[in-house]
Amino acid sequence: MRLLRSTDLALRVLMRLVVAGDSNPTTRDVAAAVDVPYTHAAKVVAELQHMGLLTARRGRGGGLALTERGRTASVGTVVRAFEGEDDVVDCEGTSALAACPLRSDCRLRGALRRAQEAFFASLDPLTVADLATGPTGPLLLQISRAP
Repeated sequence: MRLLRSTDLALRVLMRLVVAGDSNPTTRDVAAAVDVPYTHAAKVVAELQHMGLLTARRGRGGGLALTERGRTASVGTVVRAFEGEDDVVDCEGTSALAACPLRSDCRLRGALRRAQEAFFASLDPLTVADLATGPTGPLLLQISRAP
């Protein structure tokens, strides 16, 4: 399974904010630290704010801050929110392809659904704060301070 760019970016933004401490980096700061265009970061930040995982304040003394809900959020929940829980394959033909003629008797759809659920379930016990422990946290700080 491959994550959407927005899902990957959301996780990296949250990880960066875990190690931010009392500093409140701006969206531009975070975009630069994780090496993505500002416009992409701004869209993801808006969605994370809507989910209640971070706060964003403008002006002097503003910036981004992780909420307690954001710190304790399940990684599986974040990934589900960005990826959606649609089937991995389009058996019904709702995209550019026609409906699959095997859809009523195919075992692939069920197997892929179980694999997708197992993927999400493996991420559920991890919190956003867990992602920045160990060697990751100090590395994130080094990256964000690089010129």
